[in-house]
Amino acid sequence: MIEMGVIHGRFQVLHLKHMEYLLAAKMRCRTLYVGITHPDISAYPATSPLDKHGRTKADNPLTYIERYEMIHDALLDFGVKREEFEIIPFPVSNPELLLQYAPADAVYYMSICSAWDEEKYQILCSLGFNVEVLWRRTEEEKGITGSELRGLIAREKEWKKYVPRTVAEYLEENGIDQRIRQLYYTYGGR
Repeated sequence: MIEMGVIHGRFQVLHLKHMEYLLAAKMRCRTLYVGITHPDISAYPATSPLDKHGRTKADNPLTYIERYEMIHDALLDFGVKREEFEIIPFPVSNPELLLQYAPADAVYYMSICSAWDEEKYQILCSLGFNVEVLWRRTEEEKGITGSELRGLIAREKEWKKYVPRTVAEYLEENGIDQRIRQLYYTYGGR
């Protein structure tokens, strides 16, 4: 087991496939840094044409702090001790800033399921980070995505089975499910 690991994602909305990724990385390190990409889409919008979801409010309905709280509560609920993880901004669209937030001497864990993931892998490698790919999956093998999940929430279809219990509670208690519906229909129901 290594000392520090880093993972990253938008987590718009945190779902069970994200948890698979989080927990697979956590099993390999004592302290896991969970990087939230596009912590603010105004300050850190997508800069790559392959980053299809890092620009619009409809694709990014949750704030940084909301994603932080969801991840925090889900990790605790899944039995990860609080002293074993940190949650940090991870502005992958501005890679020169990554070391302002993440440790240089950690192992950076990734799952690769798209061309954008491949580009992020190249970005991290070009910065000299130690990158370990946990798995490579096709789009078909990937499972539920944040876009699909937000669509289910917006259309009031069955969505809770795809998220940790704490996430479903958090979305409803904070009216985020309603925000997702409003944004979805405001921007043409993607």
